[in-house]
Amino acid sequence: MARDFYEVLGVPKKASQDEIKKAYRTLARQYHPDRNPGDEEAEEHFKEVQQAYDTLSEPEKRKEYDAGGMFSGIGGGGRPFGGGGFTSDLGDIFSTFFNRGREPQPARGRDLETEVRLNFDQAVNGTQMTVSVPKYERCTTCDGSGAKPGTSPKVCPRCGGRGIDTESQGFFSISQPCPQCGGSGQLIEEPCETCGGSGLTRQIKRYKVNIPAGVKDGTRIRLSGKGEAGPRGGPPGDLYVTTRVSPSPVFKQLDDGNLEVTVPITVAEALQGGTVEVPTLNGSKRIRVPAGTKHGTVQRLRGEGPPRPGGRSRGDIRYRLEIDVPSDLSREQRKAVDDLAEAFNGSNPRERLLRQASAAPGKVSEE
Repeated sequence: MARDFYEVLGVPKKASQDEIKKAYRTLARQYHPDRNPGDEEAEEHFKEVQQAYDTLSEPEKRKEYDAGGMFSGIGGGGRPFGGGGFTSDLGDIFSTFFNRGREPQPARGRDLETEVRLNFDQAVNGTQMTVSVPKYERCTTCDGSGAKPGTSPKVCPRCGGRGIDTESQGFFSISQPCPQCGGSGQLIEEPCETCGGSGLTRQIKRYKVNIPAGVKDGTRIRLSGKGEAGPRGGPPGDLYVTTRVSPSPVFKQLDDGNLEVTVPITVAEALQGGTVEVPTLNGSKRIRVPAGTKHGTVQRLRGEGPPRPGGRSRGDIRYRLEIDVPSDLSREQRKAVDDLAEAFNGSNPRERLLRQASAAPGKVSEE
């Protein structure tokens, strides 16, 4: 019987999607075949972790898995009889009656997930990356049938090729995987020597992934049909590539697809105004700083940001102006500050604040 998927990932049944993803990444890195060459036990752990994450990361699959628990007949992602027990809902029971005589459909292969690491420029401009994915592929010796070349699988005599063993209990019929063929509907009398009858062999596949311009950290790219091959000639799953973008020392990516840059300005520039040079993705430009600019004021250059999804437009760059106050002053600078203070004639910008505070309801004045 397969292990509980929550136990495989080491998370509680009420774990959030972020907790599930974090646990998966940790275990996938730990047991990845590239880190454990020749270690069959680590490879099996890696496969088990992938299978658990494939189900629990998809809300609908997780809901179906939770509803059936260890008694679910057909697991998420098209895996045949992952729980190895009885079907748990009436839909599965009634479908048995209407599917009599139909051949079982080959199970779809599992979806897989991997990551690519990009620097900021690659994420903004787009690039092409190569990923290596360990997975099960169709056996080339038997062409995925699992049978020794020159032979063919036979129809299971117990279930007649349906893959389901049905037991009548009063009004209802309870179905479970056929114990003789394991739910495949076929028996292999002479297994393929290469794959041992599974129809699959472990391989390392390399794919080129086109990363579109403007991706962010955590963007998922789907490669249709590049997942794991389905058993006994079943259709393959998909491969999902998640981008991991290294942060830029200058540009901060915002959730709305724009960029933000922190630009220091001098006290004099804040008071008098002026024009300052700022960085862009393609060099630099100058922006106007109005006289009397306050700390944290934001200026914007429209259309200078990264491409938006689809490439029809570009985002903006926001420049957050921050007044740079020096910690050490030269003699000349200190004299200039003294002259400035004298020019303001001792004005106190906090007077209004203090008056409002003293006039607040319930305020007790000191005598």
